[in-house]
Amino acid sequence: MFKFGQDIGIDLGTATILVYVKGKGVVLKEPSVVAIDTDTGKVLKVGSEAQNMIGRTPGNIVAIRPLKDGVISDYDTTEKMIRYFLRKVCKNRFFKPRVMICVPSQATEVEEKAVNDAAISAGAGKTFIIEEPIAAAIGAGIDISKPYGNMIVDIGGGTADVAVISLGEIVVSNSIKVAGDKFDEAVVRYIRKKHNMMIGDRTAEELKIQLGCVYPRPEVLSMEIKGRCLVSGLPKVVTVTSEEMLEAFEECAAQIVDAVHTVLEKTPPELVGDISTGGILLTGGGSLIYGLDKLLHRETGLDVYIAEDAVYCVAKGTGMSLDYMDNMKQGPRYRN
Repeated sequence: MFKFGQDIGIDLGTATILVYVKGKGVVLKEPSVVAIDTDTGKVLKVGSEAQNMIGRTPGNIVAIRPLKDGVISDYDTTEKMIRYFLRKVCKNRFFKPRVMICVPSQATEVEEKAVNDAAISAGAGKTFIIEEPIAAAIGAGIDISKPYGNMIVDIGGGTADVAVISLGEIVVSNSIKVAGDKFDEAVVRYIRKKHNMMIGDRTAEELKIQLGCVYPRPEVLSMEIKGRCLVSGLPKVVTVTSEEMLEAFEECAAQIVDAVHTVLEKTPPELVGDISTGGILLTGGGSLIYGLDKLLHRETGLDVYIAEDAVYCVAKGTGMSLDYMDNMKQGPRYRN
């Protein structure tokens, strides 16, 4: 009988990759970025080192993000990236690891196959696919096996997944391509329109983290940023406030609220009753944007909670699912 090596869970995020090793927890968190020499096709840097090269590379070097909206957009580069991270965490090279990878709740079979094939090509002995809301619920400590409705809103870098889970399965779900990256893009557009200034993605993300809000803050925060003036082409410095971020994020926040409403409208009455008692659980890095819980509470009338270690919930849940791999059933929750 073939012997497998380590059991590994991978949260293959659009913005960040997290790797969970059974018995050790989350051992790696790095940006989903790869720097490649276009002349030779050679991978130069992966993760944090590659991210630092974005916008600063010569013509023959490109720093790219091979995942877009939660799925693979560049298969070869994704394979190389997964291979790099597997080698980084796998100490035993003689036995190939069993790998659990999460995908958005409404990923197509083609997208799932691309993830599966990339992991196998990168060195996995056997792969399993789990849907992100299921992994997020497990990672947040919810017992999803009970006949009880739990509503999860997982907001990552590329997608926001809204799902109602009962008896270990997703009953109703919706996945929209509005998440951390779209909030960053909204900041870039707003600064360009309001201040006639162009800023980079890293500055936009810093603004999102420091000032970003979708519900009025108790006190107004401000931050000084640098960019390029679109009129003169020269460096420019402006001060941005949290009130401006509230305005910039209005459209993205409304789309997430609409996605939650859509799922609630399609949820069976008995499960809606459970959700009205248990509330809505927010997971993922995007859930940490200030006021998202307050906004959803205002718009739905339901209690809304942010999970402990929200950023790591999906990775932890993906890894915790490995405990059941030997008895895993074939079906919508786990596929290999």
